[in-house]
Amino acid sequence: MKTRKIPMRMCLGCGEQKPKKELIRVVKSKEGDISLDLTGRKAGRGAYVCRDVECLKKARLSHRLEKSFECRIEDAVYDGMEAELTDEQ
Repeated sequence: MKTRKIPMRMCLGCGEQKPKKELIRVVKSKEGDISLDLTGRKAGRGAYVCRDVECLKKARLSHRLEKSFECRIEDAVYDGMEAELTDEQ
């Protein structure tokens, strides 16, 4: 019997490789909107962070999401994502 390969992704906050299901996808749509994708199925460019608000804050301070999406992300967008993450937990 074959064992299934578990897809691994890197958290942009802490830099650790973790299974994809343990992370939350941040997505940039074609329109340029950036949001959390809790289902992992939204269309657009994706990046991953842990389900911890601290990892999102680290990614915000180091501008890793901005580098990944090649655009400037407003503070209001980060604040909205942090609020959504705290509501989810």
